[in-house]
Amino acid sequence: MRKLAKTATRLKRRYLAANYDRGDGRYTDWPALWLMTDAARLPAPQKAIAALPQDAGVIFRHYGVAGRAALGAELRALCARKGLPFLVAGDLRLARALRADGLHLPEAQARQASAIKRRAPRLWVTVAAHSLPALRRAQAAGADAALLSPVFPTQSHPGAPTLGPHRFAQLVGAIALPVYGLGGVNEGNAARLTASGAFGLAAISALQS
Repeated sequence: MRKLAKTATRLKRRYLAANYDRGDGRYTDWPALWLMTDAARLPAPQKAIAALPQDAGVIFRHYGVAGRAALGAELRALCARKGLPFLVAGDLRLARALRADGLHLPEAQARQASAIKRRAPRLWVTVAAHSLPALRRAQAAGADAALLSPVFPTQSHPGAPTLGPHRFAQLVGAIALPVYGLGGVNEGNAARLTASGAFGLAAISALQS
């Protein structure tokens, strides 16, 4: 985890240094590394969250599980004690109930970002993306950042086509929106993204403690 976190922080520093003049200094407090919770691959995320470094955050997914709100409240409190940003995936009502820092939208809901920002301007809004059109929709809707995947082969979608470092960097460079690399990112391959222009990284398995 330490090596992955260092690579993510290096990306963030490069991004801020390159983009500060266009107003992206507001992203100084954004984490370089997101832990994505997953009911199948990370059923008990508490230990992983406890081990996260300071420049990290948590995106709470665990879609469709019984007791999702209670688990979310537990993880939100854990993040608050550690000073980590906490986002809820796909449920604005739950994000507000948990006083989360933001909301993460599936790609199909990207256009909702603008309405959400109007209703809750203090919430961070990130969007999942898998292509350039999806990134453009996220940007046009006023999302704060996008998570672009899959960069590398991933257990979440075995056999699915991947972007690879070169295509990932091309897509990152095609829009004016902070982008995190997600999908199969681990300590063995993260360094291949250091020149991509991405803001940071996101992972599931690679952040299990």
